[in-house]
Amino acid sequence: LSIDEINRELQLLSGPWQFQDGYLQLSCVFNNFVEAFTFMTAVAFNAEKMNHHPLWENVYNKVDFKLNTHDINGISQLDFKLAEAIDKILLGK
Repeated sequence: LSIDEINRELQLLSGPWQFQDGYLQLSCVFNNFVEAFTFMTAVAFNAEKMNHHPLWENVYNKVDFKLNTHDINGISQLDFKLAEAIDKILLGK
């Protein structure tokens, strides 16, 4: 996607996603490690269904995401589809 397309798509997401260094990025903070890991498990099931896996890091109660489509070395609709799924999990939908 072009920068303009990425910026338009970012406005449609619920979470405070940012486009930085070639990735869609989001940081999530939870009350504790168990909440963070439970969230990560839900994201993992969605990512596996999409066959699109995030670059992510978990330290205690924080989960950081970096999404891009490695096959094209850029951002695609698939990244926004996963970001939307992550937002829905965060909102409990």
